[in-house]
Amino acid sequence: MARYTGPSCRQCRREGVKLFLKGEKCFSDKCPVTRRGNAPGQHGSGTGRKRVKEYGLQLREKQKAKRYYGILEKQFKNYFVAADKKEGQTGENLLTLIERRIDNVVYRMGISESRKEARQFVRHGHFRLNGKNVNIPSLIVKTGDVISLKENSRKSDKFKVLIEDIASRSLPKWLEFDKEAISVKVISLPQREDVDFPFAEHLIVEHYSK
Repeated sequence: MARYTGPSCRQCRREGVKLFLKGEKCFSDKCPVTRRGNAPGQHGSGTGRKRVKEYGLQLREKQKAKRYYGILEKQFKNYFVAADKKEGQTGENLLTLIERRIDNVVYRMGISESRKEARQFVRHGHFRLNGKNVNIPSLIVKTGDVISLKENSRKSDKFKVLIEDIASRSLPKWLEFDKEAISVKVISLPQREDVDFPFAEHLIVEHYSK
């Protein structure tokens, strides 16, 4: 399966904003966006950023959303097509649909430091969906679904640390956490206000509507 394998911090620098792709590093003084605000590459070494035209703004917003959630172009376009067929605002539908990916749910429940790590955990089979093994990060959850950490996985040092840190993570209102089972239940579908990143989704819609 195709996936981005380059430096995560380079993506944040390209968009000129923190996309929180590296967990704790993003909140520290080591974050490259904080240390070097310029875009990467030969032509990004200047102190300021070039004025971007309308198409460029639309493209950058789309790229920002793709990188924030760790999705490549073909799959992101498929999400847009599905969102456009649903009732309501296409941009809001797009974001709330992607929020329902199981790798994003694992990240939201606090059992990973980043979505990239959550995606890896799901691929390696550390989680179950409604009691059944699952290893497809792009799977879309629905109301009533329960995502749980496998019993054997709880014994690893990595997960023990993450579980201890859950208390410091805020859980979105559409998820209900069970501390004993180390699981979350989808009690409702996410809404636009549950997306905690300031996307201008109308620019994404305009980009694909051309």
